[in-house]
Amino acid sequence: PGITLLTAATPNGYKASIALEELKAIGAIPSYSVVPISFQKNEQKSDWFLKINPNGRIPALVDAIEGQAPVNVWESASILLYLARVYDTNHVFHFSDPAEEQELLNWIFFVQGGVGPMQGQANHFFRYAPEKIPYAIKRYQDETHRLYSVYETRLADREYLVGPGKGKYTIADICTYGWISSYAWAGLSLDSFPNLKAWVERISARPAVVLGRSVPKSNYVKPEDAERAAKEASDWVGVLWFLAFV
Repeated sequence: PGITLLTAATPNGYKASIALEELKAIGAIPSYSVVPISFQKNEQKSDWFLKINPNGRIPALVDAIEGQAPVNVWESASILLYLARVYDTNHVFHFSDPAEEQELLNWIFFVQGGVGPMQGQANHFFRYAPEKIPYAIKRYQDETHRLYSVYETRLADREYLVGPGKGKYTIADICTYGWISSYAWAGLSLDSFPNLKAWVERISARPAVVLGRSVPKSNYVKPEDAERAAKEASDWVGVLWFLAFV
C-alpha cells in the first residue's frame, strides 16, 4: 500500500512532487515512492504506463489503498485535487468553504487552460523549433506575458492566489508555480511583474518546494543560467519540455 508517483523533471511533474512533499511536511502522508520516467526511452508510451495514463504523459500517480483496488490518477491538476480531497482532510492547502474552494478551482483551471499551453509553446518555438519563426515566438511569448499580467494584478495586495486577506498557500499556487518559475526557459522576464516575481521567490523558499523540485532529479535552471543551460541541452530535452505540458 502507498502512493507511487511516476514522473520526470518538468513543470507539471514538479506540481505533483511539491504537493506530496508538502503533505509529508504536515504529516498527512508518511512517504511516497517515485518511478522516474525516461523520455529518452519513451517510457511514457510503453504499454504498462498507458494502462495508468492512456494519454502517455507525466505525471501519473497510483494510490494503492489497502483493501481497495489501486487508484490511477493522471493530469497534474487532477493529481493535486485528488491529494487534497483524500489526504488534506484538515484543509491546509485547500478550503472547506465552498466559495473559497471554487475560487481555488478557478485559478487551477486558469493555469491549466492558459499558462501551461501558451508557455509550453513559447518554450518550443523559442528553444527547440528547427526553424526560428519570429511570429510564433512573439505570439506565444506575448500571450504568456498577458497571462502573467492577470497574476500581477491578482497579487497586488496579496501573498497567495486564493483565500481571505492576503490569501493562503494552496494547491492553486502549487499548480501555477511550476510554469511561472520556469519563465526564463521560454525567453520571458518577470521584470515587469514585481508582484509575481515576489510570489515566485516566496514559494521557492519553502523547504517542501526545494525538495519537490529535486524529484526525480533537479532540472531547475536559475533565470541567469537559462541561456547557458539551453546551449548545453540536447535535442531530447526539447521534446521533454514540449510534450509534457498537459
